[in-house]
Parts: sequence; C-alpha cells; structure tokens
Amino acid sequence: MVLVDTPIWSLALRRRAADLSPAERRLTQALHDLIRMRQVQLLGATRQETLSGIREESQFRRIRDHLRGFSDVAIDSADYEEAARIGNQCRQRGIADSTVDMLVCAVALRRSWEIFTTDRDFIQYARVVSIQMFVAY
Repeated sequence: MVLVDTPIWSLALRRRAADLSPAERRLTQALHDLIRMRQVQLLGATRQETLSGIREESQFRRIRDHLRGFSDVAIDSADYEEAARIGNQCRQRGIADSTVDMLVCAVALRRSWEIFTTDRDFIQYARVVSIQMFVAY
C-alpha cells in the first residue's frame, strides 16, 4: 500500500494537465496507476490539506467529490503517539517537522506502507526514521 501525501494529490487534482512538466506527468500517471491497482491510502488530514485554500467553489466540489472515492485511514492512539515520538526524534536532530508530516510518517511506518510525496522534508525525516518512499517510474 502507498500513503499518498498532499503534494501528489494537489498536483493531480488542482493543476491543469496541460501545465504539467514531463516529470509531473509521470507522477500523476503513477498516482493513476496506484489508484487503478487499489493501492492508494489517504489520511483525513491530507484530504483537508488538499481541499484547503481552493478559491472556486466548483473546483472545491470537484476535488472533494473525487477524494470521496477514498476512505480515510483509521488512525488510533498508537499512531498519534508514534507521530509524537518521531517528531521528538527529528527535533533532537535539528530537523523541523510538522504535525501532519509526522502523522504521515507514523501511519506509514506502523503499517509498512510507502509514502508518495514530492515534499523534500521527507528526505530529512528518513534520516531519522525508517520510512519507505514510493518512487515513481
């Protein structure tokens, strides 16, 4: 399974395909392939981040309706505790973290899932915790 982070959803759902670079097109195609193979996982916090800041109501509804096709991953107390532990470890090593990023790391780590993102902060997190990154072809 692959936990898809906000930048990938935003790239695929908020940007026009004609405006994407070849590398960005490969990323969106990888997302489509993962969806087709039913390997995509989505956090509720990622859903919220993806929908936040959309100015046009019609675009908001279109993206919201698309994301409704995916259930939110059930998160339990152990996920939040692991996220806090990972965040503490990152800060001890001088790596700035965000609450949502730490939750993404914790959920993926506890379930042995890969993380699909273009957020370069995850490269730093991977130096502290053994997260697995999804690499698009």
